[in-house]
Amino acid sequence: MNDAAFAEIIRNALTMQLEAALATLRYCIDSCPVSEWESPPGESPFCQVVFHTLLYTDLYLGKDSIPFRDQTFHVEHRDVFADYGEIEDKRVRRLYDRQFCADYYAHCRRKLESVMQSETAESLRGRSGISFRKGSRMELHIYNARHIQHHSEQLGSRLQLLTGTETPWFMRGYRGAGE
Repeated sequence: MNDAAFAEIIRNALTMQLEAALATLRYCIDSCPVSEWESPPGESPFCQVVFHTLLYTDLYLGKDSIPFRDQTFHVEHRDVFADYGEIEDKRVRRLYDRQFCADYYAHCRRKLESVMQSETAESLRGRSGISFRKGSRMELHIYNARHIQHHSEQLGSRLQLLTGTETPWFMRGYRGAGE
């Protein structure tokens, strides 16, 4: 099998798993009762966990060489992104509107599709592109999927306690998964 064919298999697998993780997050966004969206059962309200997850999804899909803060979506929502305190490890007190989070989710989905189509065997074997994440670009995509899933399941556990309904399993992305 040549590099291009192998890259296609890897790209498809990574895309489907990242999409599945994002579908789980979207389920949580859509299923959170209005009364709980800004309520903190622990350290962080539901909306902050959603925003954190989307922010890092967006960041990890990029590369340091491409200005993260200059993306059109970020420029159009400078008031929401403010000082990017979430990236700078500051304690965040901001609350995030559900519609904004749904729009940010859509941005991340579009970015995922674009980024994964541009990946090659060489780029997937190369450095992650994020200065503080060592490893290959392929490993970064796997890390990103794990990060999304980790927080989605935190949110899913909250929802299960509130509603008694388990988060469904999204096996392979949102194609054919109700999205």
